[in-house]
Amino acid sequence: MSRVPRWLGRLGAGLTEMGERLDERRAEVEKDHGGSEQSQVERAAEPAPSATPPPVPQTPRPDPAQAVPWGVRVAAEAGWRLLVLAGTVWVLMRVISAVQLVVLAFVIALLITALLQPTVARLRRHGVPRGPATAMTAFLGFAVMGLIGWFVTWQVMENIDTLSSQIQNGIDDLRNWLLKSPFHVTDKQINQIAKNLREAIGANADQITSTGLEGVQVIVEALTGILLAFFSTLFLLYDGERIWQWTLKLVPEAARPGVAGAGPRAWRTLTAYVRGTVLVALIDAIFIGLGIYFLDVPMAVPLAVFIFLFSFIPLVGAVASGALAVVVALVTQGVFTAVMTLAVVLAVQQIEGHVLQPFILGRAVRVHPLAVVLSVAAGGMIAGIGGAVVAVPLVAVTNTVVGYLREYSRETSPAPAPTSPPGPPQEPPAPTAEPAAPPVTES
Repeated sequence: MSRVPRWLGRLGAGLTEMGERLDERRAEVEKDHGGSEQSQVERAAEPAPSATPPPVPQTPRPDPAQAVPWGVRVAAEAGWRLLVLAGTVWVLMRVISAVQLVVLAFVIALLITALLQPTVARLRRHGVPRGPATAMTAFLGFAVMGLIGWFVTWQVMENIDTLSSQIQNGIDDLRNWLLKSPFHVTDKQINQIAKNLREAIGANADQITSTGLEGVQVIVEALTGILLAFFSTLFLLYDGERIWQWTLKLVPEAARPGVAGAGPRAWRTLTAYVRGTVLVALIDAIFIGLGIYFLDVPMAVPLAVFIFLFSFIPLVGAVASGALAVVVALVTQGVFTAVMTLAVVLAVQQIEGHVLQPFILGRAVRVHPLAVVLSVAAGGMIAGIGGAVVAVPLVAVTNTVVGYLREYSRETSPAPAPTSPPGPPQEPPAPTAEPAAPPVTES
């Protein structure tokens, strides 16, 4: 009886152990079954693959500036810059036209200063102080110009009666020649032409009177311009260097070195032009004056002075002064003398154009003939005779300044990085063994 409970206890312990193992096995099976169901649920929740193909990505739109052709962009960039430049020039011309008398007087003072400044420098080298040297040179220069003007006026007034009678005789001779010429001109036709001229003069009497009043105004403006030019010349001769240094302060600091270098070169060009033009005009006046003097043309000396003054207007001045001399010779001495005068004028002008100007003016102030014609025409349209006189030296100085600034910008711009010429690729050099460091010994 004592062994039965012991056996039952072992059986109950075995059954309990088996139940625990079954519970563990069941838990493992349930765990595995639950994971598979969860994975199936997750797979069921995923979206089904679509039958349509994926959308093609769109390329971004290009920049509008890149879409414009390169040539159009270059033309637009140059166009707006030209418009700004044209607007600036237009405003500048409006300002100059408003103060035309002052600008013209100052430019003429610059030309006179370029002619007289070497005399001041020579007097300074001989020990004369700056003030007296400037005063002596300026007063002497303007005195010579005034004497020339007075001499021309005196000669014209002295010979006006003789010239009038000679012109009347020349007109009578021309009338007789027309009556006997093969053109079959009658005396009635000549009288009709003279009558038409008198009627035209009578009809325009008011306009002629107003022109005379305008002439008085022109004389007043001319005297004002002469005074302005005189005082400007005095100050330019006396204090020209300090005026230039003050002008440089108005230029931006970045552009100041280039302008400081262009100024002396422009002044040398202007000085060379004025000296050369005066010398060439003097030679023209002397030789043409001698020619018409030996041809017995009246008022040879005043005509020579007119030729000298008109020679400061390139091309146009020589033609106008030569034509004046030929007309005077025609109405006073006849056709043969006029033809000989024309031959003298043409010969001297050919020597001037092919020998004197290249030799005296040189390449420093050489301007293309087309530029000379256009500049003289533009200067005459803007400011009359004064504009025609200053047009060519202005173009010559501008040409010098632009050339210097171009060379200066090339010298100051950084040089481009050198590029190796195309060729076969070269093998890199083999590495060299570094030398071993010397042993360090402790002292």
